[in-house]
Amino acid sequence: MWMDHRAAEQADRITNTGHRVLSRVGGVMSQEMQPPKLLWLKENLKDSCWDKAAHFFDLPDFLSWKATGSTTRSLCTLVCKWTYCPPGGWDPSFWISVGLEDLLENNFSKIGSETCSPGSPLAGGLTPQAAADLGLNPGTAVGASLIDAHAGGLGVIGADVQGFDLPCEGWPITSRMVIVCGTSTCHMAISEQPRFVPGVWGPYLSAMVPDLWLNEGGQSATGRLIDHIVKGHAAFAQVPFTGTNIYSYLNSHLAQMAGSPPAVDLLGSSLHVWPDFHGNRSPLADPTLKGMVIGLPLSQTVDDLARLYLATLQALALGTRHILDSVKEAGCDIRTLFLCGGLSKNLLFVQIQANATGMWSLPVVLPDQSEAVLVGAAILGACASQDYEAIEVHFLFSFHSFYDRKYKVFLQLFSHQREYQALMKHR
Repeated sequence: MWMDHRAAEQADRITNTGHRVLSRVGGVMSQEMQPPKLLWLKENLKDSCWDKAAHFFDLPDFLSWKATGSTTRSLCTLVCKWTYCPPGGWDPSFWISVGLEDLLENNFSKIGSETCSPGSPLAGGLTPQAAADLGLNPGTAVGASLIDAHAGGLGVIGADVQGFDLPCEGWPITSRMVIVCGTSTCHMAISEQPRFVPGVWGPYLSAMVPDLWLNEGGQSATGRLIDHIVKGHAAFAQVPFTGTNIYSYLNSHLAQMAGSPPAVDLLGSSLHVWPDFHGNRSPLADPTLKGMVIGLPLSQTVDDLARLYLATLQALALGTRHILDSVKEAGCDIRTLFLCGGLSKNLLFVQIQANATGMWSLPVVLPDQSEAVLVGAAILGACASQDYEAIEVHFLFSFHSFYDRKYKVFLQLFSHQREYQALMKHR
């Protein structure tokens, strides 16, 4: 699983090789990618797993193999997570340099000797067994897969925005960034030319949109972090809500505390969070970073819980701003942010994303289809494009100055953590 960070030490060793393929992953190998996970398996489960395995699959490719019997891999998975680089393909010297030279056997058959673009038809479609399991007809077409977040990206990046007076109207889709936010968050932008951004994955050719380069930033824990903060608070058991969604209750509670919805943001003036409780994926690419909270009181009331929840949402939004700074410095001309995923259903989360990134005057928009990942999957199945008839727009309030100051605090939290780490290294 991507969120399993057991291969951190292997990832560090791969980074230390300085191999040229690392330029395609922001210069640092993440333990969330497959090479360090494969190395961990070889070093820790050699007899029981490594030596016996016939194939190693990313989950999307495993599912298409189960459905069709085809071992052809999607360019999305191999390019984004396995260091495959079209049109050249695998770099044998990389795998040799990290101690995985046995994967070169039979033209890399264990990790993918045949590849195709997402949406390409696989084999003869559904096998009889898979068709029976799914209640569909044998031979039903199956398209090569996308990673779930990338399916969401495909599902919204081509949205029809005509008539909504958005900055990206009349501009190519390279002016858009898709933020797929759920357990973790992916920030995806595409370009006509490769852009190398330190700490940001990519550039990946044809990994989401054919013949365009993808850069992928991200946060390793977003929805998971919010759950951790809220459900771990002493006041969680005191919340008197009767519905099923704790976050709807907290959003309403914050509005009551502030007196009006536009003033909610200001409740986070004296409480600050550094959100990397599970390490930093982008743009710092540092899995050793930990979470920080500054400004906690001695009290543990529902008001305190609501403020900490708010400060966490703000920290995640400032993390988006941090990634935006990096990709814009590399030349990406981002004009509009498109959100999808489970967290995009939390309107306070969406609003704070818009408010906190306001220095760029970037509107945050949502497609009217609430399940963008399914739309992306449908595009793959049909191997055709889709249009969106309506977009919900979240306009910015005048919080530029507030979030400019809070962003400075945010960056100082990182600087201070580095200082603390350095101090504790000396005995």
